[in-house]
Amino acid sequence: LPLSRSVCSSMGGWQLLALPVGKGPHSVGCADIMVGNTCQGLFFRLFYPCEPQAGAEQPLWIPRDEYCRVLTTFTHCSWTAPLLRLAIGSCRVPVSWKGPFKPCSRGYPLIIFSHGLGAFRTVYSSLCSELASWGFVVVALEHRDHSASTTYFLTEAGQEEWIPYQRVPQGQKEFYFRKKQVHQRAEECVRALRLFQDISSGESVPNVLPQDFSLSVLKDSLDLSRVSVMGHSFGGVTAVLALVKEPSFRCAVALDAWMFPLENALYPEVSKPVLFINAEKFQTPESVARMKSLSSRNSQTKIITVLGSVHQSHTDLTFLAWKLNRIFSTRGTLDPYKGLDIISRAALAFLQRHLNLEEGFDQWDHLIEGIGDSVVPGAPFCRSNL
Repeated sequence: LPLSRSVCSSMGGWQLLALPVGKGPHSVGCADIMVGNTCQGLFFRLFYPCEPQAGAEQPLWIPRDEYCRVLTTFTHCSWTAPLLRLAIGSCRVPVSWKGPFKPCSRGYPLIIFSHGLGAFRTVYSSLCSELASWGFVVVALEHRDHSASTTYFLTEAGQEEWIPYQRVPQGQKEFYFRKKQVHQRAEECVRALRLFQDISSGESVPNVLPQDFSLSVLKDSLDLSRVSVMGHSFGGVTAVLALVKEPSFRCAVALDAWMFPLENALYPEVSKPVLFINAEKFQTPESVARMKSLSSRNSQTKIITVLGSVHQSHTDLTFLAWKLNRIFSTRGTLDPYKGLDIISRAALAFLQRHLNLEEGFDQWDHLIEGIGDSVVPGAPFCRSNL
């Protein structure tokens, strides 16, 4: 299907809206990369600047049918998986699948991206491809802490071993369960950075999947002095914790962060700047208070709210299947394309400031301060739907 801003198809009355194309100067390629034959390895979708290709293959947004469980875990409704498959199962991401990497002698900055609870590596394709179009290499992890909708790894025998989503065990307090997960997630972010450090130093890092795309093409095209971490919801607090675990992460962008799983003793250890980009209808006073405790210690840590947005406005779901929105509230009152512009431009301005880039992203500095149409500083105290 040709993908554009307009409605691209209708399936049984389910009108679909396509994922947006990156607005930056680079064409974008992507590949799914699996490293290691155990659950301790890594699995991620890599978004990167690529050479333009006419008629390039575009990857499916939902990579496998098993991932249709995403709305099942989001909504606790067992019938949503076939509904999701029917509504948006054929949607494709407007990037070049395993397109030829575009070398860069000065090196692209690196972003490690952490998904939210019940999500997976492709759910943030719009934001990740937008950032890649502006000259970033983005590593969208698929976490193996049982917080993804589902995921898998390939054993040495070539067998798939699946890691399903796991709810909080009966009788166990959620904080302790999520605390363990957030530490595993942050450590996976650090391991991802280590992987690219090894690649840049010339070490051979054979990937299990795919065999026709070698990470070695990135060797001389990464600037690992300019590395950041980003995430949504559970991934937002993962990004904050990753700053504590790894000094090489210079800053974090936390999209509607779920601050609950991070223990209070760690907040004083977050010394690097964080940009909190919140939706209007998700955060709690307790969560915002934790964000403010970080901003009170670091004047470069900022909190802004995108008006008219909901928690899923940070995901691709806000662009897909209009009728799904009536059931699952995947879209607020703000136009999703405008919302993506605000989120991506605020992030780009913040990254330029703290990675010492010279790309002209400072034209959007006002967004970091919460100044502009549909954005305000701070965060309203709204009841969470968690």
